[in-house]
Amino acid sequence: MAIDPVCGMTVDPDKTPHRLERDGESHFFCGHGCLERFRTEHERPRAVPQTATQWTCPMHPEVVRDAPGPCPICGMALEPRAVAAAEEPSAELLDMTRRLRVSAALTAPLLLMAMAEMWPGNPLPRLLTARTAALLQMALATPVVVWGGAPFFRRGWASVLGGRWNMFTLIALGTGAAYGYSVPAVLLSGFLPHSFRAHGGAPPVYFEAAAVITTLVLLGQVLELRARQATGGALRALLGLAPQTARRLSAGGADEEVALEAVRPGDRLRVRPGEKVPVDGKVISGTSAVDESMVTGEAIPVEKAAGGAVIGGTVNGMGSFVMEAERVGAETLLAQIVRMVAEAQRTRAPIQRLADRVSAWFVPAVVVVALLTFAVWAARGPEPRLAYALLNAVAVLIIACPCALGLATPMSIMVGTGRGARAGVLIRSAEALEVLEKVDTLVVDKTGTLTEGKPRVAVVMPAADQTDAELLRLAASVERASEHPLAAAVAEAAAERGLALAEAAGFRYLTGRGVTGTVDGRAVALGNAALLEEIGVGTAHPLVGPAEALRRDGQTVVFVAVDGRVAGLIGVSDPVKESTAEALRLLRQDGVRVLMVTGDGQSTAQAVARKLGIDDVIAEVLPDQKAEVVKRLQAAGHTVAAAGDGINDAPALAQAHVGIAMGTGTDVAMQTAGVTLVKGDLRGIARARRLSRATMRNIRQNLFFAFVYNALGVPVAAGALYPSLGLLLSPMIASAAMSLSSVSVIGNALRLRRAAL
Repeated sequence: MAIDPVCGMTVDPDKTPHRLERDGESHFFCGHGCLERFRTEHERPRAVPQTATQWTCPMHPEVVRDAPGPCPICGMALEPRAVAAAEEPSAELLDMTRRLRVSAALTAPLLLMAMAEMWPGNPLPRLLTARTAALLQMALATPVVVWGGAPFFRRGWASVLGGRWNMFTLIALGTGAAYGYSVPAVLLSGFLPHSFRAHGGAPPVYFEAAAVITTLVLLGQVLELRARQATGGALRALLGLAPQTARRLSAGGADEEVALEAVRPGDRLRVRPGEKVPVDGKVISGTSAVDESMVTGEAIPVEKAAGGAVIGGTVNGMGSFVMEAERVGAETLLAQIVRMVAEAQRTRAPIQRLADRVSAWFVPAVVVVALLTFAVWAARGPEPRLAYALLNAVAVLIIACPCALGLATPMSIMVGTGRGARAGVLIRSAEALEVLEKVDTLVVDKTGTLTEGKPRVAVVMPAADQTDAELLRLAASVERASEHPLAAAVAEAAAERGLALAEAAGFRYLTGRGVTGTVDGRAVALGNAALLEEIGVGTAHPLVGPAEALRRDGQTVVFVAVDGRVAGLIGVSDPVKESTAEALRLLRQDGVRVLMVTGDGQSTAQAVARKLGIDDVIAEVLPDQKAEVVKRLQAAGHTVAAAGDGINDAPALAQAHVGIAMGTGTDVAMQTAGVTLVKGDLRGIARARRLSRATMRNIRQNLFFAFVYNALGVPVAAGALYPSLGLLLSPMIASAAMSLSSVSVIGNALRLRRAAL
């Protein structure tokens, strides 16, 4: 006897079918839900197979480390190479979020104080002295810059030591210069030259600039980390497709429920109606129809009999069968799909940010100009030379502070993605938005992408002595009792015509052949040619020729026999979406080559291709082969977008430069893709390309504005106008230049709201 570990009841191991092997031990349950509760409480989700946790940079996948930290090239936070089935909180995201909240709370009053100085009738001078106001600003800004911006200073210093200067170098220099100048300007104000004092006699401070830039960068980091964490959703969804347990047959033929990890090649497993196939293998007894749409994309289940191959994660239909496990664990097709998606997301060539590329020369140039400024003023400037030299060098670093530069890209992306959402195009990554305008090849799935993905009755062809309405009524009356997708299509067609159905008596489902029943006293059979042979009707009848023609057109043919005679046939197909033809025309006009790659049969794929004028068709491919097609196109120098709606499309969507998912498809496809078309309308791709062009043009304009203001301000701050005009860059002019550059960037980005798509 054994004890149920959940309820404590005594259980006879030889009689209970509720058994679970876990961690090398056998557990027996009473059968009142204890097994399910035990699994819920004790079994943790599985992760992608990985020998050890390694960390890599999403922008530079060649960087691999054994511990988390910043990327030595770009400074971005490294992320784990393996993704867990359950979403785990990111320590980096939690830390950045905490810093952002504190920094935003302290920066808000600091920004209000700085803005109040420009208001008419500013009440602050009556409430606070200039020194008191400056001390208050320093008190608010110090935690933001020193604590909130600490990660950026570390990354900036690391970039200097590593000789790979990036945006963090510029941010650290800019905020460090603004804060580093402002502190002595408050504490040692008496030592500053009179020419650098404001109208009130106090030297200017840049605490608000340092705090605002730090907070903005923190906000960008939080948004980026959230987006990166969401990309793992596709893998988590894929991992959840596999069942947690399998029903293994013992040597005596009894069933025992075991954890999936306990299944070994050669084990015999029973798969009951409605259950998921646990692992890859072959059927050794029994028959059924298995929904393999996650692999092939085809909505119509595949008939399985002895010797037929089955795939882990696919869904069994109404029949029951016994299978032999062949590939388990990391060897199953589902595990390979997970691995392919993970590798494609990780090794896809990153698109380096334009701001980072410019920073590679802009940052060293600013530093060189600041050092030259100090040297020239220290050697040739008026007395006190060192004071002028220090202040002008710091002014160069302050005017180069990347406030507008930090806004240039995110503002355009934010407005552009909002404009796309209103047009039914959801952009999940800035990278996808950038690459879309460069796409020259579109790899597109058939089922659910070009077509509706739902079988519908296309043809009702009665024999000479039948009407199409009566034929459809009899067929739907029988099919109403079936759960097969073809049955649903027949029943739906009858409902659309308003036909009154009758109750079918003696319903039988014949796996791999069809269904039979009695309607109004008439014997009705629906199915394939094998069913007609079985019931003695035969296939020598006038409808054989039309049936072959319908098959060549990509339709599935269902014969209907009434009272032992062929009464007609019904053609079922997956109709092409109404918008598909126009979408393909727009893409061809835009210079995009369209290639159909599908898991469907060759005849069905060719039939759809003929209707849509698609010349390039690759059919009967598995998910890994779809990804290989994308890789070959990329190796040939093409910029590839892939569009699909199913789990089987996920590897191709992840591998492509841009993945495009149908909003009517699976969550896995949408989580893998960078773009989602809300209504599954392919015309959205043309709209997305127009949005990409408009957004990237806007970003380039913003970067131009940001760098032009800095480029013009740096020589003025260095004192280039002093010899001829005796002019140095005053705090008011510097503040106005900074504000004007930010306002121009924001105003230009807002123009995207009116972009024509």
